[in-house]
Amino acid sequence: MKAVQFGAGNIGRGFVGLLLHEGGYEIVFSDVADALVDAINDVSEYTVHEVGPGGVDHTVTGFRAVNSRIDPDAAAHEVATADVVTCAVGPTVLRFVAPTIVAGLTRRSPDAAPLVIMACENAIGATDLLRVEIENAAGTDAPELLARAVFANTAVDRIVPAQPEGAGVDVTVEPYFEWTIESGPFGGTLPNIPGAHFVDDLAPYIERKLFTVNTGHAAAAYFGARAGIERISDALADPQIAAHVTAALEETSAVLVAAHGLAPADLAEYRATILDRFRNPALVDTVQRVGRQPMRKISRHERFIGPAAIAAERGLSSDALVAAVAAALDFEDADDTQAVELQQLLRTEQAQTLTTRLTGLEPEHPLFSAVEAVFAARKQALGAA
Repeated sequence: MKAVQFGAGNIGRGFVGLLLHEGGYEIVFSDVADALVDAINDVSEYTVHEVGPGGVDHTVTGFRAVNSRIDPDAAAHEVATADVVTCAVGPTVLRFVAPTIVAGLTRRSPDAAPLVIMACENAIGATDLLRVEIENAAGTDAPELLARAVFANTAVDRIVPAQPEGAGVDVTVEPYFEWTIESGPFGGTLPNIPGAHFVDDLAPYIERKLFTVNTGHAAAAYFGARAGIERISDALADPQIAAHVTAALEETSAVLVAAHGLAPADLAEYRATILDRFRNPALVDTVQRVGRQPMRKISRHERFIGPAAIAAERGLSSDALVAAVAAALDFEDADDTQAVELQQLLRTEQAQTLTTRLTGLEPEHPLFSAVEAVFAARKQALGAA
């Protein structure tokens, strides 16, 4: 069996690639970073180091890498002959991956078993998004090519911090992980991925993860950055920041109870587990890494506005989530393009216009006025008109 993993970065190697290896797949990493592709091809194995309670080392073998920028033909050939294709590239990059998958499906024998395609991204319906991009890239051939594949949405969760200097292609991760996959598209014949959890309805799992893990992680980063704290674990050691993050997660849990009927006691236990993960001192994770791309993280269906909008629509509290948005608006990082652009926009755009543009909320939405107020407050703090 062979799997093609688009994105040979830390998530690709330290999470998705590891589990595919444990499922018996030969792994072909596809990436556009020349040095990374060369480094992977220069070794015969790499180690995934789990740090924290219960952590162990895992050795990964049976892999190679192709450079889809330099040799797109080779990448397409690997897709054509694969059993599984996965992606961990970021939702905005999926459109660049789609043409290579289309080229691979074009070469794939119509008699071959359907290619399993799963986008492993921090986004709701990422595989659906990838399917749309594939359909667009395929044009008039889309119906024929889509029939050669099976598309399954997933929810993935594993903290992979910035890696230590000199690690090579080894990856340091936390021991905890979740890979939840919708089972319906497979028609009863599930791919062999040890540790993956197949479910009939993925929506509650995706939102539970996004609205707890991603919301909590980003909230800790933005409140921590505001306080001048460098590490996520140190941020949550601050009682005031911990209280802010806990309050935001209590609001997202209320949304999950209302929207999906999840049990409050189970969500309370899940929140506690998530916060303990963030406090893991062995994970040297920084507020700058977690806080990067703030404009994406305050967009309409992301970790703050997404649950806060549902809460406002249902008459539930969203004050703590709005406070987290305010902290995100304070985030500055000269090395992050979105952070720089956000601060420039806050200085030049009107609060109402910017609220609609960045959050996707319309003025008539019940959450709009509260979010507009934090935009206006940040503009005032910057001395902008």
